[in-house]
Amino acid sequence: MIFIVVKFKVKPDWTDRWLDLTRDFTDATRQEPGNLWFDWSRSVEDPNEFILVEAFKDDAAGDHVNSAHFTKAMADMPQALMETPEIVSEKIESNGWGRMGELTVN
Repeated sequence: MIFIVVKFKVKPDWTDRWLDLTRDFTDATRQEPGNLWFDWSRSVEDPNEFILVEAFKDDAAGDHVNSAHFTKAMADMPQALMETPEIVSEKIESNGWGRMGELTVN
């Protein structure tokens, strides 16, 4: 799968509106046949930083970046950002989440 983590530094005046700005993009991406997950988190250290964790089946990432909702999101997001997002994007040998071996809850 393609595993992607992106850090978005959002302008303070957009922080409370970020998830609204990205809602259509998020919903459309989650509906893509090859999307495994597309989850937003907010940094506990920096309230203006949002982290996107996403994964796609190997052959689906191209369809994602060529979609109309991706193109629209790339045009809409810059107005709310302080800087270019940072990304880690890797193809990994996995089919999804596994259980953590170091911590077991019964």
